[in-house]
Amino acid sequence: MNLYLAAQDPTLADFGKDPWWLVLIKIVFAFAFGLLATLLGVWFERRVVGRMAVRPGPNQVGPFGLLQTLADGLKMAFKEDILPKAADKVVYFFAPTISVICAVTALSVVPFGPKVSIFGHWTPLQVTDVSVAVLVLLACSSMGIYGIVLGGWASGSTYPLLGGLRSTAQMISYEVAMGLSIVAVFMTAGTMSTSGIVAAQGDGTQLTIAGQQVPAPGWYAILLLPSFIIFFIATVGETNRAPFDLPEAESELVAGFMTEYSSLKFALFMLSEYVSMVTMSAVTTTLFLGGWRAPWPITLWAGANTGWWPMLWFFGKVIALVFVFVWLRGTLPRLRYDQFMRFGWKVLLPINLVWILVLAGLRSIEDWQTKDRLVATAIGAGVLLLATLFWPSRKKEPAPPLQEQVNSRPHGSFPLPPMDLQVPPSPRTRRVVAEREPANVVAGPDSREV
Repeated sequence: MNLYLAAQDPTLADFGKDPWWLVLIKIVFAFAFGLLATLLGVWFERRVVGRMAVRPGPNQVGPFGLLQTLADGLKMAFKEDILPKAADKVVYFFAPTISVICAVTALSVVPFGPKVSIFGHWTPLQVTDVSVAVLVLLACSSMGIYGIVLGGWASGSTYPLLGGLRSTAQMISYEVAMGLSIVAVFMTAGTMSTSGIVAAQGDGTQLTIAGQQVPAPGWYAILLLPSFIIFFIATVGETNRAPFDLPEAESELVAGFMTEYSSLKFALFMLSEYVSMVTMSAVTTTLFLGGWRAPWPITLWAGANTGWWPMLWFFGKVIALVFVFVWLRGTLPRLRYDQFMRFGWKVLLPINLVWILVLAGLRSIEDWQTKDRLVATAIGAGVLLLATLFWPSRKKEPAPPLQEQVNSRPHGSFPLPPMDLQVPPSPRTRRVVAEREPANVVAGPDSREV
């Protein structure tokens, strides 16, 4: 049985040998998965957010409202297509397709399952795999930025251009943190192949504690927890999802880069966000959650990772991550743009760099004796703790008293209202209003009440 299970893990040598019709089936399956997951993702988000907001959500078109997304797509497709007069027609037309194509292309190197038999041919449940497959994922994620930037520029309007520029700054900022998070995966797995990373997580980890071998989980989400957290945060920023949905901030940018788009082009831009969300959930599952391998309780069953069952575990993990995306949207408010950029450059990036250095140090002392490893780890932890405790903090100086601030104002400054809220008498009036006696006036014969 162990030999049979080992044979299920695909390697790079297993790709490139399928007949053309089998390759076509895989491509169609990956495309259908992205499209169907997007349609169901829109419905899933509206239902979950409705549940969080104590309302039903879509429930009229089709059973449980499942056909509502299809109806909305048909409605947008048949709406009037408006072309701005100042738009660059060629770029304006192709910009929405760039975002969708890049998001779907990334699914080609995502493993959906182990090797299975399809019409008598043993083949991996993956379109293709290369030795640098994760770099392909990063390239597809980076190319998706061009669709948003070109869409904002080609519209020939101020608001879309501003939204495109914000999207550029946001995505580039979080590409750096995402790339550094994946570096930790490379260092641990020893490969950039997606199928190889999944296989590395299936072997588990053996920890030596007090001379005893203790099995540890193989998922990199546990072994590389800081990288997993930073990668997922960067993923939320990459997909323009709340609380990082600043390119489409309706209260600030009038829908951002897609303001001048309508009809089917607007639908492509909207759906590209959901395709990216599903794709990045699949990538996160592959890199950190063991890919198509079953979680711990299910692994007690010997056949959990054989046949077509792994596809079920893979889809379950993807749905769980999509739920987290929706959960964040229904829970957290949108960040200000300066807070968002500061968080990416001054928080995620330094923490990721320190974590990579720590991980590299731990990897370099793996061959040392146990006592030497403990001493080196203790020294490193002590240095890191001291650096954290004595790191200079920029505390704001206490503000001087209010009267001192008033006295230090330069001559000719704008007049200040009274600090005690007592309005002094006007110098332009002739009446004396300060501490005067009440006037005793005798009513004349012509006086009367009014």
